[in-house]
Amino acid sequence: MAKIESIEGTAPLSRRTFLSGAVALGAAAATFALAGCAPRSMAQERADSVIDGGGYDIVVVGAGGAGMAAAIGAHDQGVRVLLLEKMPVAGGNTCFAEGGMNACETRFQAAADIEDSVELFAADTFKGGHRKGNRELIDHMCRNSNDAVEWLAGMGIVLSKLSTSGGASVKRIHRPESGEAVGKYIVKGLAEQCRQRGISAVCNTKVEQVLMDGERVAGVRATDPHGMTVEYRAQAVIVTTGGFGANHEMLAGYRPELLNAVTTNQPGSQGDGIAFCQAIGADTVDMDQIQVHPTVEQTTATLLSEGIRGDGAILVNAEGARFTNELLTRDVVSANEWKQTGGGAWAVFDRHVRESNKSIEEKFEKRRIIQVANTYAELAEKMGVPTDAFVSTMEGYNAAIDAGEDDPLGRTKARNPIVLPPFYAVAVAPGIHHCMGGLRVNADAQVLNAAGDPIPGLFAAGEVTGGLHGGNRLGGNAVCDISVNGIQAQKTACSYVFAS
Repeated sequence: MAKIESIEGTAPLSRRTFLSGAVALGAAAATFALAGCAPRSMAQERADSVIDGGGYDIVVVGAGGAGMAAAIGAHDQGVRVLLLEKMPVAGGNTCFAEGGMNACETRFQAAADIEDSVELFAADTFKGGHRKGNRELIDHMCRNSNDAVEWLAGMGIVLSKLSTSGGASVKRIHRPESGEAVGKYIVKGLAEQCRQRGISAVCNTKVEQVLMDGERVAGVRATDPHGMTVEYRAQAVIVTTGGFGANHEMLAGYRPELLNAVTTNQPGSQGDGIAFCQAIGADTVDMDQIQVHPTVEQTTATLLSEGIRGDGAILVNAEGARFTNELLTRDVVSANEWKQTGGGAWAVFDRHVRESNKSIEEKFEKRRIIQVANTYAELAEKMGVPTDAFVSTMEGYNAAIDAGEDDPLGRTKARNPIVLPPFYAVAVAPGIHHCMGGLRVNADAQVLNAAGDPIPGLFAAGEVTGGLHGGNRLGGNAVCDISVNGIQAQKTACSYVFAS
């Protein structure tokens, strides 16, 4: 059985490519029988054969951030754990997380004299989700966010750089000090931790069904890279398969207007984890709550991190003017963009922001989907916006900051002068980003049925679950969700296994 290997370098990331080298390809072998004297076709063998994949205490389905966190935690508690991934490599949507991880009451906030609390973090999350989120899930995530930051730091995955995200009252989004994208950084770190522990992982293996023994989970049935059926026995299953943000047909079933929208999701985000859990009675919640992100480059579906606005970038329309407070919640900024000429905007920033965000070079400069100039006038010409209006916008924005005047659009955070050339602009518009809906769970990460009762042996964490984010997810809460609840899922699953 293949094991997770260390990641040697990274490939450019987009919705169609993954972080390479995270997990070696797993394979299984089977002995085929002959029917009488005539050889049987491979198709017949595949249809009739079921490979015994062995027995484990816990099977984790999905090797993204939540899945790897769950596998590491379960391994460290001494249980036999198997990690399954349907894609060729590990990482999932976590690879595409850009901004950072929200957390409160951290030592990094304390060092920066930032006063934060569980109550304030929870209030921001509930308000940002249009007061639709499950308060039990919100409080649990916020209360355990600092422990998750420290758990990662204990493995060398340190998120010490603070920034601002839309909907946050204070600086609480935690990022790598290097300025690199948080998701790729976490995936590399977790994959290395799995490798060090020798955690078994099988890629290119798609789980199709959760096996049951009466009312209790008994394992999973999957299809291996050769199309063969493999059954893995287990006392508990943790589902961390992500959302359905790349399944346009499923998206359109809840939000028809999103049928042809670009998506920032990796192609494996098809909602299959939701489907195979529903097949054994799992309930769902908030399935129509689908988030669009306001700063997506449309020709490549490349996400411009919210952290870039949090570091000072502004949004300018086709007329060369600002039109919104850039740090409102994602749904509000997206709605304001759709009202502009062409339904999009330009994200504008300077060298200071560029040097604080490695993703600008790695994702935008290398792909040549960014405009660069040494003056406002030159940048306006490259953007195709009215020069006089744009120059007036930039000079007026900077002058108001220097004079200590209030922002006419209500921006109060990260109002940094954009004065250090060269200047940069990226054309952006809203794109599908996150599914707030999914499997109904409680704060112990137990998957619930329609009656609200836990399905024995079934647990879930991350974007496959619903209820936490309500009607809108705040930037930085996805990484917090996968970290806190990936850890929680294995804790509850291990307790279940030990008690069985």
